[in-house]
Amino acid sequence: MCCHGRVRLRDLRSALPRPRELPPWQQNGLVALAVLAGGTMLYLIGVHRLQGDSDPYPLWIRFAELGAMCLALFLRRKVPWGLLIATGIVGVDVVLGLSLPIVVAYTDFLYSAMMHGSRRTTRALVGVTAAATLAVLFVFVAIAGWRAAAFGVFGMLSFLLVPVWWGANVRQQSDIAATERANAEQLATISALDRKAAVAAERARMARDLHDVVAGHLSAIAIQSEAALSMADDPKTAQTVLVAVRENSVRALEEMRAMIGLLRSESTDDEVTAPARLAELSRLVESARAAGMTVTVDSTVDEELALPTAVDLTAYRIAQEALTNAVKHAPGSQTTVRLRVANGTLTVEIGNELLGAPTQADSGGHGLLSMRERAHAVGGTLRAGPSGPRWLVHAELPLAGEAP
Repeated sequence: MCCHGRVRLRDLRSALPRPRELPPWQQNGLVALAVLAGGTMLYLIGVHRLQGDSDPYPLWIRFAELGAMCLALFLRRKVPWGLLIATGIVGVDVVLGLSLPIVVAYTDFLYSAMMHGSRRTTRALVGVTAAATLAVLFVFVAIAGWRAAAFGVFGMLSFLLVPVWWGANVRQQSDIAATERANAEQLATISALDRKAAVAAERARMARDLHDVVAGHLSAIAIQSEAALSMADDPKTAQTVLVAVRENSVRALEEMRAMIGLLRSESTDDEVTAPARLAELSRLVESARAAGMTVTVDSTVDEELALPTAVDLTAYRIAQEALTNAVKHAPGSQTTVRLRVANGTLTVEIGNELLGAPTQADSGGHGLLSMRERAHAVGGTLRAGPSGPRWLVHAELPLAGEAP
């Protein structure tokens, strides 16, 4: 039963709202009730006077004064009007003889004025409070001497300076906390915007990958299919071409599904598939050969050399796009793929014979633009154009990684 009682008490405390969570008028009402209850008790036991031992005025006058102060407490957040009304009631109390309930209630007005007043009001209140304290000090020194002045200043500190200082300190801490919360919200907003920008940039790169991969495979499929149709008298060669067509089709579908899955996902943290690397260059070469091209690979790149991921992928995509353009615009031509690593730079060069007039390869498409963007993204350069009797794509990619 004891344990059940503790659990019920804890549940009751959690169910009751905290005073700070109540609306302002309810908070004012609670303060007014507390002042009324405390003042009534002090008046009834006769220990309410701060000056003298006996009170010459009847209690109903004191209760009327206390009731007016309790009603004024509903205006404690209305600065400066609530403070002015409370100051008027305190003035009446000074005439009647200072009483403890009225002075205690007035300290709450001072605290509320510092908490809810404007900056101009709070500065004025600090100045008035300091001036009043000095005035009381001089008056008590002139009339009653230093000992009485010390008691007077102590009273002013207790009932005027302490609530003003306390309210100013609490407000300062509240302002600091509000500023920190605002800064945290701004940082969270900036972080969210940065994340969205990063996601958008990543999806743009994936869209470029999608174009490169699918366009390359589908171009090869189209050319290889046409070649297969023209090889009716050579079933063995036609079968080889159809096998290459099937491999290109399957790889295109796999890459497209992976890329579309990434583009549809809300997060880019998980990599659905590993991007193609330069180590898979042989597949591109075999696909181009199946389309009727004569491809020669001249590479001095050590297979065990660990290339930076971005450079590795960029080199593969440039080679893929260049071979696709060669198959498309110079079918059956002699093509050379050269790979070199020297002085911290990977050089990728793909050259093919020009079978017609020198024109911009892949005009109207995104192939050359995509290759240049990829090279620039890793801090490299790319040139593409006629070079004598050949069309040459020459890319230099620094192995230090992406450009800052």
